[in-house]
Amino acid sequence: MPAAAVLSVPSASRPRAADLGAQGEPYLWMLGGALALGIAMIAGLLVLVLWNGLVTFVPREIALLTLADGSRIAGETVRAETFRVPAERLEGLAPEAKAKIAAEHGLARRTLYRTGNYDVYNDDFRWIADFEVAGVAYPDGMIFAERLEWGPFVGRLQSVTVDGEVLAASDIRAANVRAAHDLARARWQRIRKIERVEIGAVNHILERERLALRRVALTSGEDSAAWRAAAARFESRQTDAQARHKMLALEATRLKERDARDRIVLVEIGGAAKDMALSQVVRMYRANEFTWADRAAIYLSRWWEFLSDEPREANTEGGVLPAIFGTFAMTILMVIVVAPFGIVTALYLREYARQGRVVALVRISVNNLAGVPSIVYGVFGLGFFAYLLGGNIDQLFYAERLPNPTFGTGGLLWAALTLALLTVPVVIVATEEAIAAVPRSMREGSLACGASKWQTIRRIVLPRAMPGILTGIILAMARGAGEVAPLMLIGVVKLAPELPIDGLFPFVHLERSFMHLGFHVFDVGFQSRNSEAGKPMVFVTTLLLIALIAAMNVTAIALRNRLKRRFAGGHF
Repeated sequence: MPAAAVLSVPSASRPRAADLGAQGEPYLWMLGGALALGIAMIAGLLVLVLWNGLVTFVPREIALLTLADGSRIAGETVRAETFRVPAERLEGLAPEAKAKIAAEHGLARRTLYRTGNYDVYNDDFRWIADFEVAGVAYPDGMIFAERLEWGPFVGRLQSVTVDGEVLAASDIRAANVRAAHDLARARWQRIRKIERVEIGAVNHILERERLALRRVALTSGEDSAAWRAAAARFESRQTDAQARHKMLALEATRLKERDARDRIVLVEIGGAAKDMALSQVVRMYRANEFTWADRAAIYLSRWWEFLSDEPREANTEGGVLPAIFGTFAMTILMVIVVAPFGIVTALYLREYARQGRVVALVRISVNNLAGVPSIVYGVFGLGFFAYLLGGNIDQLFYAERLPNPTFGTGGLLWAALTLALLTVPVVIVATEEAIAAVPRSMREGSLACGASKWQTIRRIVLPRAMPGILTGIILAMARGAGEVAPLMLIGVVKLAPELPIDGLFPFVHLERSFMHLGFHVFDVGFQSRNSEAGKPMVFVTTLLLIALIAAMNVTAIALRNRLKRRFAGGHF
């Protein structure tokens, strides 16, 4: 065998770069690596949100720091970091501190403490560098009190006064102190119920009767017999309502006077005393004397407050119940609107429309709608739904309320319709693909048995396409629940304690503004007076939003899987 032939065999057996490119091996590894990187980034984000959200409500010990200048501060440890020490801060430091900073190349550690007492310090967080600290202690008796206003108070208990008499016990764990606090909180809850619910119901009746009288005046004139009858009825209802209002106001006044006699005096570490009503303290505990049972009880009570109460302190504390309800109600209403429109459109395009340039143009338009920025939908919803459609509804059916708009402004209904427009392309495309996946032989068999086209669609095509249709609805639900930009224009507000559903006729108020978890994250994270105070609420609200969307999606996925198993004998 010639030498040239022998030498050519190994070179022919080695794969060349062109051969690897033809086989797709490098591209396969690149795609796999990109997928792995994307999954790792998503998992990292979820772990970050989960960890920071779960530890938000964990009670922490209160550190008492003595600084090098002789002053003292007390607060919860939030986090620590390394920072570069400015040159001006080196002046006046001890030689040992300067040498240590120089050895670390100008870097030092500092810790963020939540000192609370915003009404005393005009700030409730403070950074303290390690070289500023002369000593750290965790003394007994330090109290962390969560208040309705001004945020938490960190200090010691001086006295508790009940009905004008100072209690002998100076410990918040004493039975008489706990009982007095529980009674004060119950009294405050009753005052709030009177003012918001019961007096609100009376005011609602008065406003309804006033609007009914004005409606008669607009339709029949103030000289008509109908108006005189309506005026007499209004006077009678007004008299009864005013009597009820006066009785409730007197009860609230008596409760407030009694509430003012239950006081608590707390003293911060610098000696400044704060005298407040006992009912203004939401929760208080001795932070450095925890047992595991105490820690768990406080942690769970904070979660319960977060899920069942209203926000306070510029949304940085309290609960998010209105935002939970608003997010859920808007998402469900959006699905109720988008599902039939998306399914009917896809059915027409796939089963009835003659395939041609017009249908192709419609499909291109639907696909392009999916790429329109969401804020554009918000502008359209505000202009078309609120101002045009809602304004005309007000003119036709709520003329007596004008110039105050009813449907002519942002609200839950218009927000749901706007997001339905935003997500309907997803449902249309997914439904078309699901319908196309149903085997043609099933359609032909149904038609051969004498069924009409609609009977075939209803009994053969739609049931077997339903899992794919639900996939589109799940994607639409996930996107719609997380959208914020359109809602900022069309109905969502910073604070709306009144829920869209209540006990007042007509019970469902789709015209009302509402709160949304996504907007709540934006507001707390970027609009609050103190970003540090809002940061924990950002993480825990984000965790709650993810959990709410996941719960709705899991429900829809379970329904889809059930349908898949039902038609397992078909094309699945």
